[in-house]
Amino acid sequence: MADTTDDIAEEISMQAFEDDCRLVGSLLQDVLHREVGPRFMENIERKRVLAQSAVNMRSIGMEEAADLLDKQLATDISKMTLEDALSLARAFSHYLNLMGIAETHHRVRKARHDANLSRSCDDTFNKLIQTGVSPEELYNTFCKLEVEIVLTAHPTQINRRTLQYKHVRIAHLLEYNDRPDLSIEDKEMLIEDLVREITSLWQTDELRRHKPTPVDEARAGLHIVEQSLWKAVPHYLRRVSTALKKHTGKPLPLTCTPIKFGSWMGGDRDGNPNVTAKVTRDVSLLSRWMAIDLYIREVDNLRFELSMNRCSDALAKLAQDISLQESESENLNSERWNSSVNRTPLKHQNQHMSALPAQLPAGAYLPACTECSDGGSKYPVVEFPGNINRQNDKKPSVRLGLSLPKTDGGFSPTGGSLPSPTSQSSVTGSQKLTRSSSSQHLAQRKLFAESQIGRSSFRKLLEPSLHQRPGFTPYRVFLGNVKDKLLKTQRRLELQLEDLPSEHDPIEYYETTEQLLEPLTLCYQSLQSCGSVILADGRLADLIRRVATFGMVLMKLDLRQEASRHSETLDAVTKYLDMGLYTEWDEEKKLEFLTRELKGKRPLVPPSIEVTSDVKEVLDTFRVAAELGSDSFGAYVISMASNASDVLAVELLQKDARLSVSGELGRLCPGGTLRVVPLFETVKDLRAAGSVIRKLLSIDWYREHIKKNHNGQQEVMVGYSDSGKDAGRFTAAWELYKAQEDVVAACKEYGIKVTLFHGRGGSIGRGGGPTYLAIQSQPPGSVMGTLRSTEQGEMVQAKFGLPQTAVRQLEIYSTAVLLATMNPPLPPREKKWRCVMEEISKASCNQYRSTVYENPDFLGYFQEATPQAELGFLNIGSRPTRRKASTGIGHLRAIPWVFAWTQTRFVLPAWLGVGSGLKDACDKGYQEDLKAMYKEWPFFQSTIDLIEMVVAKADIPIAKHYEEVLVSKSRRALGSQLRSELQATEKFVLIVSGHEKLSDNNRRLRRLIESRLPYLNPLNLLQVEILQRLRHDDDNHKLRDALLITINGIAAGMRNTG
Repeated sequence: MADTTDDIAEEISMQAFEDDCRLVGSLLQDVLHREVGPRFMENIERKRVLAQSAVNMRSIGMEEAADLLDKQLATDISKMTLEDALSLARAFSHYLNLMGIAETHHRVRKARHDANLSRSCDDTFNKLIQTGVSPEELYNTFCKLEVEIVLTAHPTQINRRTLQYKHVRIAHLLEYNDRPDLSIEDKEMLIEDLVREITSLWQTDELRRHKPTPVDEARAGLHIVEQSLWKAVPHYLRRVSTALKKHTGKPLPLTCTPIKFGSWMGGDRDGNPNVTAKVTRDVSLLSRWMAIDLYIREVDNLRFELSMNRCSDALAKLAQDISLQESESENLNSERWNSSVNRTPLKHQNQHMSALPAQLPAGAYLPACTECSDGGSKYPVVEFPGNINRQNDKKPSVRLGLSLPKTDGGFSPTGGSLPSPTSQSSVTGSQKLTRSSSSQHLAQRKLFAESQIGRSSFRKLLEPSLHQRPGFTPYRVFLGNVKDKLLKTQRRLELQLEDLPSEHDPIEYYETTEQLLEPLTLCYQSLQSCGSVILADGRLADLIRRVATFGMVLMKLDLRQEASRHSETLDAVTKYLDMGLYTEWDEEKKLEFLTRELKGKRPLVPPSIEVTSDVKEVLDTFRVAAELGSDSFGAYVISMASNASDVLAVELLQKDARLSVSGELGRLCPGGTLRVVPLFETVKDLRAAGSVIRKLLSIDWYREHIKKNHNGQQEVMVGYSDSGKDAGRFTAAWELYKAQEDVVAACKEYGIKVTLFHGRGGSIGRGGGPTYLAIQSQPPGSVMGTLRSTEQGEMVQAKFGLPQTAVRQLEIYSTAVLLATMNPPLPPREKKWRCVMEEISKASCNQYRSTVYENPDFLGYFQEATPQAELGFLNIGSRPTRRKASTGIGHLRAIPWVFAWTQTRFVLPAWLGVGSGLKDACDKGYQEDLKAMYKEWPFFQSTIDLIEMVVAKADIPIAKHYEEVLVSKSRRALGSQLRSELQATEKFVLIVSGHEKLSDNNRRLRRLIESRLPYLNPLNLLQVEILQRLRHDDDNHKLRDALLITINGIAAGMRNTG
């Protein structure tokens, strides 16, 4: 279950939540009566009542009666036809999704109506001041926070984006339903709208029929920015500024950005051959293009809003100069037109005459403060390059003269067409496109692109008549020039995507964030100087904060590749140069070679070298990084890093590519070098992490490089997923804790600051859990004002899909990091506690590994008892489910490993081994120590609480049913052992926590779980029946569809996939 559920459990009003569930449930019933008929509805209701009765019996301890009811339900389900089974799965899946929407809505409602919301900026600042922190210290510390949330395309988002949008609309309608001023007619129309949305859900195919491409995944991430984060960020920063001013007397500086965003979508090539250098380049350019598109919209809004004519002398002079230049330019172009050139330039009409926008900007009638909560149903789709699903009828184009004609590639973004990011652009920008068209055809396209025939007349009709035109409005003139440069910037990106030369001088477009901030800041200062601070702090301040946060690229793209791919590349180079095989050298020889080459000034890789396609792909990726630089990319993450040479190898390949590309361009590469970030994932590598960092920092060249190019800051990533799959959740948590301590100590020894990058998944088994709890339980000193963390798959939509939930999550992130910095979590009180942890970890790991990796029956049991093999049909990600072609668990990725066990409700990866570890510690006399550790050590308490929470969500009867129907009799003894281990885990977790029953400290969470069971349990029983049929008829596509729908429904009910 996702951590959003765990957050909501503390904040939800159960009565209001249940009212909403009844509303959407009754409307779904009405829809189903119409769609599938009353006979089938009676069948559905019988299944629900049987399931509810079994839940009731089990809640009062009548296990035998509950088992009988479950068996009757399973018998009924086994007699269903395939068509009825499909409809049942769809009905219960939709109800669980609707229930999830209601949960999310209530979290939003709580945040809106609670004046003293816990973990808000206001609440946290107040608590810090109360503990003796001075206002000055609080202000300075907060303003220096550097938190980066990195969105990834990990394949755990199971819903199609079409359904996600429909869910968002239903959430808006529930929000609208809360308004106290609705008339009877309003209520009736609202109910009709809800029925329409639910009917649309039912009539829409829930399943993805094709795998997404990496560009599709990146586009989905960019939509999250547009639909939510774009609105949420200024709203969040306004809250921060208000709270800071209240408690310290000073507002947040205008360009201060405590939180930024990164992305792995289109950059994460670890084990994914579909992410190529070309894909990375296209996605990066697409992200820049979308940023400019969003800024153009905001500047349009500002031009409409800033209608005043009072301004500073500096801005007045610039506006006059712009107006004069435009008049001269128009006169010159008019002469050219009259001499039959038959074209107009890529400029707007005279800015003085057309300072008033010809068309009202979208949302101009709404104040900026309503952007997070207007409750409307507008879902604009950014006209991406190549997006043929755009809605031009809803969004009139004002980008005159920027259209390309239709080509064989697709449509351009600015009211015309632009080839798709997956079209024929080259990898590096240094190669020319091979086209069948002649230079004459290119010239015709360019002429057409600049043509205004037909458009200019319509524009004149749209413009105000002479008597309506305003006098000289300096802000509109000045911002018109800003918009003009933004349009040229966008045009340049379109040409860059096609590897065509730019049509403008660099001075005519924006290349850096600072260049765009400069004119906006001038407008801000002008308004302030004229006494219009209230105007300056509105939409203009919001735009400045957006630019400071999102920059010119929205989210900088991280690159990730496995360490062995870099070694293979250097192998090819050293072999070509007759230096032997790099991979056969020992670590010291590698470091000597790498350091020597890094100090040199010549490229290492010969231009004439012939390499394999895999090596060429690595080299091409570094060329793309050199071409676009650190202005577009964030970090280069090395997965499966284990040695200092892994980091230096990337530094060398990066340096070599930059030398080659700058030589071809005849100028320096843009931006700086990318940060190189080792990712320690396995238990073995986590234990060696501190030593690797010490070795790195002991190298003079590397230490100076970090100080000179990266502000003396070393970034280190720790992986939660693979470490958990490697050794079990408890051992992984402890090894991660110790690794962070060691890395922090290593950097401190060399006077280097450290940023820890947490590769957390959504589920507990992959390091997930409530964000606040996770940050507050890190080792002391590991969160010193800086933090990077991934948000993966379904968690991206769950946490950031709505502006209101996104604002809340941004507050939680920033306040948790602030508290961990100013009041670091307590370390273990006694050295003995660390020894106890080692004992628990050792016993836990032994139990886990002996079961998963050493028991010969386990792999077969896993394959039979879970839908692991069938998960690949879901089409939820572009990458393969395995790193290598192997049937073993070792090469299975962590997501399908966790996903499969979550479906069966056994959630084994999150608890296996924990019971043995705790039992071993208690047997050795550490029971009182464990209780003290739970009360006084935040890390241990959060670890136990998360395990308790996941054990509460496990369901032994359901898991046993999977075994009884699907697993060979020879392997069922293993299932019995596993269930005993789960019961032992429950027993000893309760002993340590002191709770009488599971989730005793979170009863609302328990109620939420129980409320889903009448719909969730039948889906599990139905999944078992379908799996049994499908494994005897594996080519039956209808059966496969039915299975995939049960997977969707169970994921919705568990509020989690992998």
